[in-house]
Amino acid sequence: MMSKSGLSKWIWSIVPVMIFLAVWELTARLDVLPGNFTFPPFSRVISEFYTMTVNGALVDDFLNSLRRVIIGSVTGSAAGIVTGVLMGWKEKVHRSLHSLVSLIYPIPALGWLPLLMLWIGINEMLPIAIIFISTFFPVLYNTVTGIRNVDAGYVRVARTLGASDFRILTSVVVPLALPNIFTGLKLQAGMAWRVIIAAEMVAIPTGIGALMMRAESLLRIDIIIICLIVLSVMCLIFENFFEWMENKVTAEWK
Repeated sequence: MMSKSGLSKWIWSIVPVMIFLAVWELTARLDVLPGNFTFPPFSRVISEFYTMTVNGALVDDFLNSLRRVIIGSVTGSAAGIVTGVLMGWKEKVHRSLHSLVSLIYPIPALGWLPLLMLWIGINEMLPIAIIFISTFFPVLYNTVTGIRNVDAGYVRVARTLGASDFRILTSVVVPLALPNIFTGLKLQAGMAWRVIIAAEMVAIPTGIGALMMRAESLLRIDIIIICLIVLSVMCLIFENFFEWMENKVTAEWK
């Protein structure tokens, strides 16, 4: 049973959304926007969303994008965590890689698209590679920060008690760095979906981004809005998933 405070919080979070949707519906129905701003009512968008879901047109493109995001995010995050742990734990590794990473990191992930199109070609690996790049660096930087910010006193105590370096890393340092690591994972979750849309719009004939480009050529604003809604919902789901994981993993000692 939801408490009064929980119910009040839920109401205050949902009311602005309902007001926004009502204003959207009325604005489109009353046709008060200038002629250049063709805007379908929210009810029509929902109707088209249902139709595209039932006939499979939206589902196929969504699953293509979802598969690419999962593969690119998992591999990029894993590489970022491993590299970040090494850079944070071993000073020699940090000195060796810090300058190189600092030079490459400011380059936007989509800035690599022309080169990757030449190196990889226009195929399934292209958006996955872009997502890998966009997820690797946020996770790497937050992991390095978390590892290096662990209080050295904990390390000294563990070493005094006879723990090996590997045991200290896995039992003390990494657990204490988890909040930073999860921050990186939550950052990359949103970036992955933003990047996949742009990559598919430019170079891939399938996926949500490609669907948006087809809708633009047919002047189907309702389909474009559907794609944007799917994008925002998936970003929210991924970020909330990592938030849930962080709370579950660190609940006992956070």
